[in-house]
Amino acid sequence: MSTPRAFICRCEDVVLEEIDHAIELGLTTIEELKRYTGLGTGPCQGKECLAVLAAHLLQAGHITADDVQPFTARPPAEAVTFGALASARRDPSGAESDREDDGEHS
Repeated sequence: MSTPRAFICRCEDVVLEEIDHAIELGLTTIEELKRYTGLGTGPCQGKECLAVLAAHLLQAGHITADDVQPFTARPPAEAVTFGALASARRDPSGAESDREDDGEHS
């Protein structure tokens, strides 16, 4: 019978065992664990898993309450509308192109 997995980050499928392994490797800050495991990089951007991770690290004595900080925000370089994404065209090589394709090639 297998042991049930304890998910810390459901968006990115990060389980407690992965967190503990990373801690054994010497990664004990929230930011280090995020970068190593991908925790907090899914659709919720850490809203569901940051508190769980912080509580685990606090309980294990790896951090203090003063050490708990939100993840480093990494917003897109510039805003992109859904319309721009939907209208992006690709040439046969797979590269994106925003030029009109008139069917003729030079």
